[in-house]
Amino acid sequence: MAHAQQQEEIKGAPAEPADAAEVRRQIALVEKLEPALPDRGGSLYFLASAKQHLGETLEALKLLKECLALREGFDPTGSPAFRAMKDSKEFQDLVDSVHRDFPVVAQAHVAFVTEEKDLVPEGLAYDAKQNVFYLSSLNRRKIVKIVPDGKQGQVSDFVPADRLKLLPVLGIRLDPTDGSVWANSFRDLQGDTELLHFSSSGELLGRYAPKDRAKHGFNDLVVRKSGEVIVTDSLSEQVYRFDSSSQAFLPIPLNRHLSYPNGIALADDDRQLFVADDLGVLRVDLFINASADVNPGPRSTLAGIDGLYWHNGGLIAIQNGIGSPRVAAFRLSKDGLRVTQTTVLETRSPLSVLPTTGAIRGSDLYFIANSQIDNMNDDRVLDATRLERVRIAVVHLPW
Repeated sequence: MAHAQQQEEIKGAPAEPADAAEVRRQIALVEKLEPALPDRGGSLYFLASAKQHLGETLEALKLLKECLALREGFDPTGSPAFRAMKDSKEFQDLVDSVHRDFPVVAQAHVAFVTEEKDLVPEGLAYDAKQNVFYLSSLNRRKIVKIVPDGKQGQVSDFVPADRLKLLPVLGIRLDPTDGSVWANSFRDLQGDTELLHFSSSGELLGRYAPKDRAKHGFNDLVVRKSGEVIVTDSLSEQVYRFDSSSQAFLPIPLNRHLSYPNGIALADDDRQLFVADDLGVLRVDLFINASADVNPGPRSTLAGIDGLYWHNGGLIAIQNGIGSPRVAAFRLSKDGLRVTQTTVLETRSPLSVLPTTGAIRGSDLYFIANSQIDNMNDDRVLDATRLERVRIAVVHLPW
């Protein structure tokens, strides 16, 4: 044990977390970005969470108060970061105010469940031609196929576990050119990652990894009408186009630095790309390589989005980085740069405890209701007794 840490423990002061240096780097980055961000609430919530992680509770509470005063939808009751505050009256008063502004919304119902409890799913995709869903697994490192059939669904392995020695599988999307399946995989701590390509029957067509030695974490992806794949890389904080001819990953230039990019959506015009990170959503014009932050408007936030989808001129989002998770729909202006209406579809319900991603089928969003991702660390399940069958919920979209 280091001498400084021994001295701190003797005095009764807690030692800093092992990742303190990285957290301080992230704080400095967000503080630098903050003046240009259209959503101040997103940066305030991020900074409050980071300060609390470092044990700087007074500063964290001050930032949290500023954030919640904006009434954008942040709800710290659902965040492990603020667990140490939960018994204080000051924190409870803040929470009560949030819950008055944003009451429970419970419109979804269970569409089907899986028998396997240990999938810890992350990605969901829908193939309209075959009427099947594909569900990726972090823990089992495989992809299952679900044929909707009542509440149970017919579940079978599309890509079996261990056959290809896959990394944990995350985002998954259909190729509009031929119905094949693309998926991302990565191990968080090691920074190993692959882009995977499977035929519609589950045969491996290709697996591609970055050629440099940096840490990478391909998270979610979209596939354009040309077959071009674009991925978010959460660890290198970039968005990449995959060049199939050179098998190279080419970064897309953006207007600002990203903080853990995650969800990604492509408009029907095949030109507007939307990328979500901790702080909001960027709209990218793929024809001219220009980008800008989408303004969420007053009393709304685009921060903390995991799953992100385009639907009828707007965005459908699963936000699990704003405290209590929610599913929300955002109507956009014609240029895609401003939210004109926000509709909360599900929040603080039994089906929004920890959702991650979803897939649109017609006018409905199907989404992973209980990912159980909080029961994993270093790509391993922490407590197998807490595992339960995966519930796929469905909620009707407002437009």
